Amino acid sequence: MPADRKPRQGLAADANRREDLLREAARLFVEKGFGATTTRDIAEAVGMRSGSPFYHFRSKQELLKAAMIEGLEAGYRRLQAASAGLADPAQRLRAMIRAHLGNLLEGSCHAPMLLYETRSLDAPARAEIAAVSDRYQQMWQTTLDELAVAGRLRSSAGPLRLLLFGMLNWTTQWYRPDGGLSLDEIADAAASLLLA
Repeated sequence: MPADRKPRQGLAADANRREDLLREAARLFVEKGFGATTTRDIAEAVGMRSGSPFYHFRSKQELLKAAMIEGLEAGYRRLQAASAGLADPAQRLRAMIRAHLGNLLEGSCHAPMLLYETRSLDAPARAEIAAVSDRYQQMWQTTLDELAVAGRLRSSAGPLRLLLFGMLNWTTQWYRPDGGLSLDEIADAAASLLLA
């Protein structure tokens, strides 16, 4: 076997280690903040030696960028799956709101909270994050525009989308899985605020 080729098992193990690093780094960046999280912290969280993350990522900043992009891409796929085949824009908006709440509050996706750490990245990395985020937001803007044309919204101007994200994203501050409201109920209430 050529020296530059790894057996399939080695490639799968590398991919798994990379995923473990991304997941644990994202969790630590959210819990402790990017500046307070060391590569030693990340390595210990996945059972590696302190220098081992650099086999997969050149720097802590590159790890942060990759964790953000991975999370945003996963959220985008979830949004697409939730809205696939829904021609009615009101029904699609409800499904998108519920999917977004799921992105924020279900599972181990930390990308939405990580976006506050973009200030730790250089300009090219921030531009990459913005491009992925813009694609996610474009799906929302298209749906809001369709609702405005159908007379279900007074306006679909950009600030409405941003206010909607602000409202939904703030649920991370108060939602509790064992609380009195389910995510479905919150999604319905949010959609009802918008739809005429």
